[in-house]
Amino acid sequence: HGAWRCVDIAGTDAPRRGRGSEMAMFRLIQEKVYRLDIDGLRAVAVLAVILFHFGYLPNGFLGVDVFFVISGFLITGIIYKEMQENRFSILGFYLRRTRRILPLALFVGFVALLAGMVTMLPDDLENLAQSVVATNFFSNNVLQAITTKNYWDVLNEYKPLMHTWSLGVEEQFYLVYPFLLLLLGGRRGRWFLPAIAVLALVSLALYLLPGSAEFQKFYLIHFRFWELAVGGIAAILLQHKVVQHRFPALPVLLLGLVLSCEIPFLTPQATLLMVVFLTLAVLVTDNSSDAAASFLLENKVVVRVGKISFSLYMWHQIVLAYSRYAGSQQLHASHLAMISVLTVLLSVLSYTFVEQPFRDRKRVSTRTLLWTVSGALLVTTVLSLAIYFRAGVIRDVPELGVSKTHVERHMHAQYNDRIRNLDVDFEARTPIRVLVIGNSFARDWANVLLESQYKDALEISYVEHVSDNAKLRRRSEAADVIFYSAATLQDVEKTGIDKTKLWVVGTKNFGVSNGIFYNHRGADYYQQRTEMEHGILAMNQRLRQEWGDRYLDYIAKVIDADLRVPVFAPSKKFISQDCRHLTQAGAQYFAQLFQADLAAILDSAQRKVSP
Repeated sequence: HGAWRCVDIAGTDAPRRGRGSEMAMFRLIQEKVYRLDIDGLRAVAVLAVILFHFGYLPNGFLGVDVFFVISGFLITGIIYKEMQENRFSILGFYLRRTRRILPLALFVGFVALLAGMVTMLPDDLENLAQSVVATNFFSNNVLQAITTKNYWDVLNEYKPLMHTWSLGVEEQFYLVYPFLLLLLGGRRGRWFLPAIAVLALVSLALYLLPGSAEFQKFYLIHFRFWELAVGGIAAILLQHKVVQHRFPALPVLLLGLVLSCEIPFLTPQATLLMVVFLTLAVLVTDNSSDAAASFLLENKVVVRVGKISFSLYMWHQIVLAYSRYAGSQQLHASHLAMISVLTVLLSVLSYTFVEQPFRDRKRVSTRTLLWTVSGALLVTTVLSLAIYFRAGVIRDVPELGVSKTHVERHMHAQYNDRIRNLDVDFEARTPIRVLVIGNSFARDWANVLLESQYKDALEISYVEHVSDNAKLRRRSEAADVIFYSAATLQDVEKTGIDKTKLWVVGTKNFGVSNGIFYNHRGADYYQQRTEMEHGILAMNQRLRQEWGDRYLDYIAKVIDADLRVPVFAPSKKFISQDCRHLTQAGAQYFAQLFQADLAAILDSAQRKVSP
């Protein structure tokens, strides 16, 4: 790699010396042509993310932020050097990024889509098709911000392309960054550093200041730009040099600690800042000349993991998601071992036969690259859009009442949303006036009432938001019976509702995903039962204790001794399409189960209003 030269931090030239009392605290030395320690850092990042998704490292998701800093450091260093040498080409830059990212991303998206077509229920397949299109056009982070919003929602564990949100952030950075630098920095990069520094400070301020939703700060590029930019600032300042100091292994160890452990006195923002700047400390350090740092980041195994880190990152969530969706809801150590082996195998294959060939201009020409990428982009996008416009319906699903000859988008959501039409004042005096209060779970209960044998005797009025005090007071005074979904005593006391009319409707849950049950092929298909999502039973218990005999308990009607609930109604249809809200079959099922309760409640109300 050529001779190395040592420069102390004040800029004085000096020969490279051994460590000891005579050695300066910091020295700048020329970095190696190829830095094995950066591959090692990539390995740390990808393993942290994978172990987080396996359920082990509480802060492992911040491995993505490690990747952001690495990307900013490397990309800026390349662009800046080329600009200084007056040989930077935006076309060349985009071709390199295309070779690096798109062949694998398109291939993985295609495989995920094919697997989804075989295993997924319509809504899940429709969502996957959306994600494929969004990933193809560098915007899955935007899609996630618009749709799921919450990265931590357990449903994301069942989404094969959930993790490509980070690819969207990086790709959006790559799209705008060169133009920003040319516009603000000039051809020779005179204002390069000040431009990046200002943009980084603006982005960091947006991230730190209140006012924006947490999901926006998580997913969107303008809240993430500073992470990539700080790596770029370091690359410009160092100009392909690294810092030699006395404790090179310390940043690596501290980074591993922060990724592995929750530190009680650190806020999430402080933790992210620590990860970003510890990553930066590793990147700017001369790790190769220290035995401990070199062992941690440059041993053969870690470097090899780092080299295939992109493939590992792209495959791990797909394998995990389909293992949960079609294999087993509870992934034990044996499952995780098999998932790990399969992920590594797929990653080695894709690195060997997709990543490496397409990065090499001698093996894959630019013409071949562009034709291949364009063809794959067209095929996956058109296929995904066709699936999306069919609402994910590519086969009959009698368990949901879905037929491929009659496609109706969001049919189950429409069944729940129809209750919004009942958001009107009571009109004529009917036998019994019923007020239903609450969110989508309250609309489920209104559907139970409308599927019951008492539907013709009821006039139902629906109120979603209790903040409309005038509407709530007017309708609650006129109502004979009030049903409030999953309300606490504190919720009710704020409204001033007459508690003698009030019945509180409980929460409910039917697992996390129907995919595992849909893919079950046993003789007991329609007898399948599931554990509920974590926390649901405890919430139900609290509400039942608070309301006593005024509590209408869904779960008590169906739970068994093993604390499991059914997935299918006696009609052999799913009780819930999304494991949270009722299908029509589910509403009919609970209308039968609550028949005696409704008889008592409604008969009592009718006696009170009868002359």
